[in-house]
Amino acid sequence: MDLFEKEGFCKGFRFIAGIDEAGRGPLAGPVHAAAVILPKDHRIEGLNDSKKLSSSKRDYLFNKIIETALSYSISEVDEKVIDEINILQASKLAMEKAVKGLNQVPDYLLIDGIVKIDSSIPQKTIIKGDARSYSIAAASILAKVTRDRFMMEMHVLYPQYGFDRHKGYPTKEHIMKIMDIGPCEIHRKTFKQVKNVKVF
Repeated sequence: MDLFEKEGFCKGFRFIAGIDEAGRGPLAGPVHAAAVILPKDHRIEGLNDSKKLSSSKRDYLFNKIIETALSYSISEVDEKVIDEINILQASKLAMEKAVKGLNQVPDYLLIDGIVKIDSSIPQKTIIKGDARSYSIAAASILAKVTRDRFMMEMHVLYPQYGFDRHKGYPTKEHIMKIMDIGPCEIHRKTFKQVKNVKVF
């Protein structure tokens, strides 16, 4: 998982940041993004795409990444802004905020997906980057864990929706709850499963 990092180091880049987001698909809550610069010659055992890891493994790696990283930053863009500018633009904005939040300025960006961000820093987009780049995998874990923890906090405020189980994703259970009682404050009102639902 270090092919893209090696490529960047061979080109003379010193501080390579992996960038990923979590929360594009849910019907509720913010989208989170993370940027991580890991040391050149250090590997964290077990680092992988966050979606392939158990919750406990993600929590463990979350702490290891924070301990190991030369610099890391986690940002969010809330559901109100998502409704204003759409989820794609909100995801880009969250990633841009994460890069700007690094206390070590990167000289090369590895970004999960196909969409570049607004930045003067050289960047490379990588399809399925969270499974192909250890820097992006680290960012995916920071973003995913942060968002899941946020949704657990929201479960305390809105226990009727089951956020502790589905984290806001459009499961059958979640959609049925929206149909039964309507959306709450943190639902994304422009998403069709929320906007088009009829409350019975």
